[in-house]
Amino acid sequence: MALKSFGRGGPGAEFPGSSPNTSPAPSQGAGSGGLTAFIDQGSEFEGKLQFRDTVRIDGRFRGEISSENTLIVGESGEIEATIHSKTIAISGSVEGDVVAETKVVLHKTARVNGNVQTPALQMEDGAILNGQVKMTKGGSGGNKLKSVSADGDAPKAKDEE
Repeated sequence: MALKSFGRGGPGAEFPGSSPNTSPAPSQGAGSGGLTAFIDQGSEFEGKLQFRDTVRIDGRFRGEISSENTLIVGESGEIEATIHSKTIAISGSVEGDVVAETKVVLHKTARVNGNVQTPALQMEDGAILNGQVKMTKGGSGGNKLKSVSADGDAPKAKDEE
């Protein structure tokens, strides 16, 4: 069985290999193929993992993860690592800092204990995130900060007063 077809989602599936009841997010670019590696439930790895395409982890991993494309952490995935990737979809457990160039998606079963840095963060109801979130765009400054109170009232930004 060829790995290129393994875990590919059907038409409209944005993350190959993601579970059918969840739809995480990066679109398949011209250079990205399907799922190229899979660490199954029951497997345990420790060390440094570097990859170019899409990898799904449903087992345990401890160390560092670096990717040029997409990392998918399945529901049974347990990661203790610093993660740097273009796009990251989490349905399992991550202990460590997460840095994504494009997007982080936390599904309803996600549990993240660590800081997240990404230009876009999508969280489903039920996802747990304990840490700081830093959202940055490619360019510098110019963003107006607004705070929102628990009752939903949004005060004006300082330069709007």
